[in-house]
Amino acid sequence: MGRKVTVATCSLNQWALDFDGNLQRILTSIEVAKSRGAKYRLGPELEVSGYGCADHFYESDTLLHSLQVLKKLLESPVTQDIICDVGMPIMHHNVRYNCRVVFLHRRILLIRPKMQMANYGNYRELRWFSPWSRQVEEYFLPRMIQEVTGQETVPFGDCVLSTKDTCIGSEMCAELWNPRSPHIDMSLDGVEIFTNSSASHHELRKADQRVSLVKSATTKSGGIYLYANQRGCDGDRLYYDGCCMVAINGDIVAQGAQFSLDDVEVVTATLDLEDPEHSQTRRWTALSSGDDVFLPTHQPITWQFHTPEEEISLGPACWLWDYLRRSGQAGFLLPLSGGVDSSSTACIVHSMCVLVCQAVQDGNVQVLRDVRRVVGDEAYCPQRPKELCGRVFTTCYMASENSSEGTRGRAKDLAAQIGSAHLNINIDLAVKGMLGVFSMVTGKLPQFRASGGSVRENLALQNVQARIRMVLAYLFAQLSLWARGKPGGLLVLGSANVDESLTGYFTKYDCSSADVNPIGGISKTDLKSFLLYCVDQFQLPALTGIVAAPPTAELEPLTDGQVSQTDEADMGMTYSELSVIGRLRKISKCGPYSMFCKLIHMWKEAFSPSEVAQKVKHFFRMYSVNRHKMTTVTPSYHAESYSPDDNRFDLRPFLYNTRWTWQFRCIDNEVSSVHSRNSADFFIIIDNNLFSAS
Repeated sequence: MGRKVTVATCSLNQWALDFDGNLQRILTSIEVAKSRGAKYRLGPELEVSGYGCADHFYESDTLLHSLQVLKKLLESPVTQDIICDVGMPIMHHNVRYNCRVVFLHRRILLIRPKMQMANYGNYRELRWFSPWSRQVEEYFLPRMIQEVTGQETVPFGDCVLSTKDTCIGSEMCAELWNPRSPHIDMSLDGVEIFTNSSASHHELRKADQRVSLVKSATTKSGGIYLYANQRGCDGDRLYYDGCCMVAINGDIVAQGAQFSLDDVEVVTATLDLEDPEHSQTRRWTALSSGDDVFLPTHQPITWQFHTPEEEISLGPACWLWDYLRRSGQAGFLLPLSGGVDSSSTACIVHSMCVLVCQAVQDGNVQVLRDVRRVVGDEAYCPQRPKELCGRVFTTCYMASENSSEGTRGRAKDLAAQIGSAHLNINIDLAVKGMLGVFSMVTGKLPQFRASGGSVRENLALQNVQARIRMVLAYLFAQLSLWARGKPGGLLVLGSANVDESLTGYFTKYDCSSADVNPIGGISKTDLKSFLLYCVDQFQLPALTGIVAAPPTAELEPLTDGQVSQTDEADMGMTYSELSVIGRLRKISKCGPYSMFCKLIHMWKEAFSPSEVAQKVKHFFRMYSVNRHKMTTVTPSYHAESYSPDDNRFDLRPFLYNTRWTWQFRCIDNEVSSVHSRNSADFFIIIDNNLFSAS
């Protein structure tokens, strides 16, 4: 006879410091788990307070309110008859720890603090928490908890939970990614069920790494692995992408969604405790029951991964929906230029509307309630994405005398196909007014380079157009609904991609200055692929012409009615080259010299060492001159591992010696050395040929 047990894990859309909402979502997940027969429920990391509290973890209020939520959970009849594993911050001996609290029948069984902290990239856990490095101690419960549990102390530390029929051990998020993961020693000590509560964010092409780690955790020694994760935007640049799952002996048997508008998703699996390989625990029942002979167990499944194009369509769309519904605003406004970047942002908003309509059709009451609050109509029920777009999305084409009919037409066609409320605005009057003020004060009127102006004049005239567009975008975001007799304001969306941010190819405080930017962590190459995907997925044929057109800022005068300015010509390199350079700078940790040394091999078929040196120098000059722009860049969805986001992911100075004298001299020495070797080889070849001829 087997020892069958039903376990539950979940993805919750928790929100930093939203203790009421977080409590309700935790209770809902426990209720769903119990209704499916689960005896153990696992939740995400720091689900009580929300993972993204940041420096609010320093505040005693955050610790106090977390304990108050724990008290509510212990008292609730919903949490009876099931082992509940919840995450929250706890102070022990005046030190803060990131903890799991495991309880059953109003009694806390153990508190397990995190031992290996995430302190890289987007994560700064050592700023707020200390890693646990001792064994097990007694934790004196606060009086409010003692009154509920009747306990004075509980075990606190590196401990496991032993039931009558199995043994359960915990690890947390980054501990799974560590080469000395706790599950390794636990499996050798006879633990059969491993749990992992995470707050793991979405990054393009990352999901397969996560699934592989979960599978590998039980491939060698056997066992059952439960993975829970945060979902959604909890108030920051990250989107936590769910993927809760259950694995046994290296096989996935239950899988949650990676992207979803559901605030609560519970995944359960019924498994036989006799199945884990090398099982060492052989005692009779607590999680299992004696009448489970005919209870079917879950079988291995194949994980269905999203393509990068699908990830771009779904991840930022879910992030935008969370931001919109939690911000209290009535929709979005986007300056739509008819180019790849702004069109990508528009398509992501359209994808958001598709997801919202689908969720409403599937009976998601919370999404319907949120939609009605956003549009200000308690009777509204969205039927089609295009119709919803018209209610929550405004696009505007901001034309100048330098704009072409091609971009104007492409913007208009795309707006019509997605259904946004579209505006045509001409900024020439505002630009002339601004230049008139300057001329009145200085007695001078700057000219474009095409009219004999200097480089400085040319750049200033481009920047004034870009900045006026930003001012007008915010004006229309605040008042366009008012002008239509509707309540509320709009969030301004930005559309600078990760490669442009890397080089600073945008005007400080131009249309890149917005409330949020869903594509700020995505490369131009990926965005083009995404738009081609949208042509078929959403039936948007206007995107074909947008992808085919050369990227241009349209800030300089036209030549015979045609665009004379292109982005890649302005930047001095292609977007694909920028992606390579960006990855070398951030992921491979290359400075100018080491980047040159790598690129002379990577690009040897396309460029000579001198040309590679020129490109590397040009990039680092642009990067260092413009790095100050990253200090004010719009908060962007984090999707790429080489993002230059200055907030916390890519910490560097913003005042550089832009001449890079020492570094560039090292590059020049290498180029000279290569030329010398090539010259020597050339003369040897000539000499050999002469010798052979004689």
